[in-house]
Amino acid sequence: MKSLTILGSTGSIGSNALTIIEQFPDHFTVNALTAHTNVVALSKQIVRFRPRLAAVADAHHAKQLKSLLPATTDVEIVFGEAGYVEAAALDGSDMVLGAMVGAAGLVPTLAAIDAGKDIALANKETLVMAGAIVMKKVKKRGVKLMPVDSEHSAIFQSMEGHSHNGIREILLTASGGPFLNRAGETFIDIQPQDALKHPNWSMGNKITIDSATLMNKGLEVIEARWLFDIDFKQIKVVIHPQSIVHSMVTYLDGAVIAQMGIPEMKGAIAYGLSHPHRLPLDVPSPDFARIGQLTFEEPDLKRFPCLGLAYRAGQQGDTYTAVLNAANEVAVDAFLNKRLPFTGIHSMIDRVLNNYSGTGGATLEQIIEADRWARDETHMLIRTQER
Repeated sequence: MKSLTILGSTGSIGSNALTIIEQFPDHFTVNALTAHTNVVALSKQIVRFRPRLAAVADAHHAKQLKSLLPATTDVEIVFGEAGYVEAAALDGSDMVLGAMVGAAGLVPTLAAIDAGKDIALANKETLVMAGAIVMKKVKKRGVKLMPVDSEHSAIFQSMEGHSHNGIREILLTASGGPFLNRAGETFIDIQPQDALKHPNWSMGNKITIDSATLMNKGLEVIEARWLFDIDFKQIKVVIHPQSIVHSMVTYLDGAVIAQMGIPEMKGAIAYGLSHPHRLPLDVPSPDFARIGQLTFEEPDLKRFPCLGLAYRAGQQGDTYTAVLNAANEVAVDAFLNKRLPFTGIHSMIDRVLNNYSGTGGATLEQIIEADRWARDETHMLIRTQER
């Protein structure tokens, strides 16, 4: 029986994880749940799974959550970053599923590692911002870090049983998003409702927009660099519109091992939680005869420059990836609120990266300061552009 803390339990990953937990009550229990502001959904999860502790964004939402729960509910409610850290490090949890969105997941994940918890990581920004620090702590504490992103889970599965020294390159697959075949000159007209219509995957708003710009794949490139201790030059992105091949690993002898499945997240989540065992999920395998063909193509960096920006920031090192991530989060939010055009996302990130001079190091304090600077700089540039 494995006791779990879920950071971000009301989002897509967290909700799917709880569905799996509910299906396998002999395998998992829930020790703590956290959400941002969706206290209605969180209250229902608390009643169903009876965690010891729950955390939300602030005191207002903590009070609101308490009012939604039956008076007899035995759960401690905490809030803010300190609350998330308390949940992440809570005694009794064997594993922490990191499914918070964005930079907010970094500090709680580090707290979980420091507390000796195994990590199932869906929050890619944790490694994008502070990959070197995170992986050093993982090694020092001797905890297990399992990737939950479908692509990184696929890479992990394709590497199992093989020598790391035998790897030639990693091939990260990308669906190409909703605008794969759209003319680049029309991107300026893309509206949020258009970008939120992903052809294959059901995800939260921020990740869906990142998929439309291919920034999501860029962040995954940086994540893969740290997860698998591999050079950026050995990580390639290939467009695969069918989303059946979740990613591949090429070996020195020319062999390629791929992990395949239908485009859904339950398999990757379940494997992250239950490794090295596989759970009997009610998930079908791909019907290859019906699919007919699988196609692949190179990404077009002229139409999707965010992917190139991610490679650039990753290769610059220092705290540039934290700046990239922060600028992207602010720019995506501005696009969703119609303060930036779709093409303004990449141009704004590019401007912020160009304005950044680095710190000459990448301590946690420097990373947090770089994140703060990039958010302030992006907000300022957006306000200036609106005048």
